Amino acid sequence: MTARRAHGARAERTRRAILGAAEQIFAERGFAATRLEDVAQRVGIRRASIVYYWKDKRALYDAVLDSVFSGLRERVEAALSGPEPLPRRAEACVSAWVEYVGSRPTFARLLLREVADAGRGREAPMRKYTRPFFELIRKHVVERPDPAARLLGDVDPVHIASTIAGGSVFFAAAIPALVPEIGLDPSSPAQIAAQREQALRILPLLLGASKVRRARPKAAPRAAGERSQTARPKAAPRAAGERSPTRRPSTRAARRSPRR
Repeated sequence: MTARRAHGARAERTRRAILGAAEQIFAERGFAATRLEDVAQRVGIRRASIVYYWKDKRALYDAVLDSVFSGLRERVEAALSGPEPLPRRAEACVSAWVEYVGSRPTFARLLLREVADAGRGREAPMRKYTRPFFELIRKHVVERPDPAARLLGDVDPVHIASTIAGGSVFFAAAIPALVPEIGLDPSSPAQIAAQREQALRILPLLLGASKVRRARPKAAPRAAGERSQTARPKAAPRAAGERSPTRRPSTRAARRSPRR
């Protein structure tokens, strides 16, 4: 029994190692340019060992996509299904997305490669893993009753998701390649925190912050005789004949010549 358990644990470690190596290589080279021999070499096993777990490269690629997207889907669903009002749930969703993309850089590269390789009239293999995210938006944003949703008017959740997702994916996958001289690491905790902060600053604008501001309750009316805190106090009355310190002498009187 102990030997069988040890064999099972060893097999699971090998399986995880294959998945991890395949995720890295598929992200680096794409599906077409990746060979099972390359994955086996990085793990330090034979190609036949991979076929023991997955029958071919397509099956291994599907397992990689399932692993990458399932972790993100759990975080997004936990954020959107909470009891908070819609703006707070949107903030939690954005935070979960940015943190996941930053901590798993292969995700952004896999996503961009899939989009680039998808042809017209042909559904990308990744589509079956992205479809549940739009279902989550429909269920928890579009159809779920929420008083705060009335303030959003005709805001399109798909456009909001595209703006936030596009920015974080580009930051994680493209910036290091486009500007390598700055030495930026999008997966560092400091950069993930900075990216999350910027995304949360943009979110209220996308949600229609001006409508939210107009919907704030008005200030309570002041009691009779109560002075406004912003009103300037009136000047004290001057004594008879006293000149105002700010009053200038009449220009006409200054120009008038004295009578002889």
